[in-house]
Amino acid sequence: MGKGALIVLGSGKDIDQISSGGFRLQRSPFSSARLAELAKMDGGIVLDSDASAIVAANVHFVPDPETPTDETGSRHRTAQRIAIQTGRPVVAVSEGRHVATLYIDEHKIELPSPAAVAARVNQELLSLDRLRRQLDEAESLLTQVEVADLVTYRSVVTLIQRAEMVRRVGAAIGRLTVSLGDEGHIASVQLNDLLRGVEYLTEATLRDYVRPRRPRAVQLALAALRGMPENDLIDPTRVARAVGFGELDDPAEPLGVRILGKVGRLPESVRDELMSQFPTLQKMLRADPIQLEAVDGIGNARANQIRHYFDRLLGAVDDWTPSYY
Repeated sequence: MGKGALIVLGSGKDIDQISSGGFRLQRSPFSSARLAELAKMDGGIVLDSDASAIVAANVHFVPDPETPTDETGSRHRTAQRIAIQTGRPVVAVSEGRHVATLYIDEHKIELPSPAAVAARVNQELLSLDRLRRQLDEAESLLTQVEVADLVTYRSVVTLIQRAEMVRRVGAAIGRLTVSLGDEGHIASVQLNDLLRGVEYLTEATLRDYVRPRRPRAVQLALAALRGMPENDLIDPTRVARAVGFGELDDPAEPLGVRILGKVGRLPESVRDELMSQFPTLQKMLRADPIQLEAVDGIGNARANQIRHYFDRLLGAVDDWTPSYY
C-alpha cells in the first residue's frame, strides 16, 4: 500500500468482522511515537474509542467492496468504506500525497500538516493579541466614563463587541491547537493568557446594564450575543438591539458589577450587598468609610480598602480629559 497509515478510531465486533491478520496489543497507551513505529508496517492500526490506547496493529481490513467510494488509492478507498460501513472515524495518511484525510460516516475532511497548522495558529495568535489590546483599551475607556458619569450605551457596546470577537477568535484557535497535540502546548498557554477574564468581563458588563436587573434577563442577552452572525456583530446598533439596550447615544447607568469585580478578594455576597445599599455607581463611589462599613460583610479594613480603590478611580478621572466616549 506504500508509505502511510490507516488508523481506525474505535474497536469492537464490527471492526473485528472486517479485520484479518495483524496482532493485538495489551496495555499499550497511545503515543505519537508508538503510532509512528507501528505505521511502518503494511497493515492498519486500531485505537480504542477515545484514542487513549492502541488495540491492534498490522491489521488487514476487508470492508464490503460494494460500499460506494469516490477515492482512487487503495488505502483511502478502504478507509472511506470502513467509515461508511461501521460509522467509526478513520484516518488515512498518505506520505506520497503529503495529506491526511479523516473519514466520518460519509464525510471526508482533509487535515492540514502540523507545520501548516502551527503557522496558522501563530498568525491567529498575533491577531488575537491585537484584539485583546483593543478590548483592554475599550474597558479602560468604559471605566473612565463610568466614574466620570458620562457613560452612554455606545461605550458599553464597544466593549461587548470586542469581548465577543476575542472569544470567537480564541475558540477558533483552540480548535486548531487541538490538532497539534503536544506540539500545541505553548500555543495553548498563550491562548489561555489572552482569553483570561474575557467571559467574566462580558457577563459582568451585561449585568451592569441589562434591564430588568434579573439573572434571566442577563442570560437571554448573553445568548443573543453568542448567537449573532459575524456580520451583525460588527454593527453596534444591532448589538445594542440584540442585548436590549437603548439608543447608542442614550445615557446609561451601571450597577458597579464590573468595577467591584476588580476589588481584590471581595466575596460576591458582599458585592451584591454593596449594590443593594448603593443603587447607583455614583453613590457607591462617593460613600465614606463609615457608610461602607455599615454594609453587611464589610469591616473597617475592607471599608478602607474599597474607599482607597474608589479614590484611585476618581483621581484617575480627574486627570483625564475626555476626547470621545
